[in-house]
Order: sequence, then C-alpha cells, then structure tokens
Amino acid sequence: MNSFELYFKIGIQHILDLRGFDHILFILALCAVFLPRDWKKIIWLVTSFTVGHSITLALATFNVVNVNASLIEFLIPVTIAITAISSIFKPRPTTTRGFQFAYVYALFFGLIHGLGFSNYLRELLGKEASIWQPLLAFNLGLEFGQVVIVGIYLLVTSIVVGMAGVNRKDWALILSSFVLGVSFMLMIETKFW
Repeated sequence: MNSFELYFKIGIQHILDLRGFDHILFILALCAVFLPRDWKKIIWLVTSFTVGHSITLALATFNVVNVNASLIEFLIPVTIAITAISSIFKPRPTTTRGFQFAYVYALFFGLIHGLGFSNYLRELLGKEASIWQPLLAFNLGLEFGQVVIVGIYLLVTSIVVGMAGVNRKDWALILSSFVLGVSFMLMIETKFW
C-alpha cells in the first residue's frame, strides 16, 4: 500500500469511526434541515467544513498553530450543539443569505474540528519525508467519508420523509434534538476546567 492510499484510508476511518462520532454528529446537524433534493447544497456545506478542517490540520501539523487539546475537545461538541440549535430554530433553509451563513459557520467550525485530530496526525506524518501528499490524501479521505455519511443521511431522510410521510420540519427537529442531547453529554465529559 502506498503512502497516498494509506492516508486516504486513515482519513475515511477518522470520519467514519463510531468511537469518535463527533464528526458524524456535526454532519447530521448540518444536514438536518435539508431534503434529498438539496444534495448539492449539502455537499458544498460538508466541503466547506473539510476546507476549514484541512486549514487548521495543516497549520497544526506544521506547528504554526498550537492550541490546548482539552479546550479543543470541549469546543468540538460546542460546535455540534450550536449547529443543532440552529437547525432546531430554523428547520428550513429559507433564504440564500441564511444558506451562505451556513457555509461560513461550517468553515469556521471545521477550523476547530481540524485542531482536534492534529496531534495524532502530526505524529503519523513525522515519519514522512514530505507531508504534503499524505496531508492531501488524508483530507480527500475525510471528504469521501463525509460524502458516505451524507449518502446515508439522504437515504434515511428519503425513507422517513418521502415514504413514511413524516413532516420535514418534525424530522429536522427530531434529528437536531437528538444531536443536541448527545452534544451536551459530550460537553459534560470533555469539560476542561
């Protein structure tokens, strides 16, 4: 297995790891207000998240940024909670401006999430002669993993809203409330004070 393939797989595993389900929760909170017909918007949102994640991951890997790991581990569920609350109070993306704001916070929250994995990745990349290719491969794997999560979300939403007839707003509220509850538990577990 070559280096690119190895880091691509690590990126996929990072996002799909059920033990570190914080990324999955964030993606679900981000998607909660959308229906399957909005799949392009969802892909752009998760890509914004990946861009933010990639920026801080690269900065931390190059030792440009160094933030207290305990603080980051607490802030990650905070970003999930904020996203879920946003979906609860605005269960439908009604305006272009509102949707553009979602890109901004997906990018910003991606910056925070990127710092959460940087120490581990820095240790892995320390063995590489050049870290650009493995860093790119990892981030592409991360994006691929997120697309898998989005695909599962779209399938479940098609069944729940499209076939079972659950109201779109109710589905967004149920999913967002679940994510919010789990994010509160994660905040309690990761409090850094």
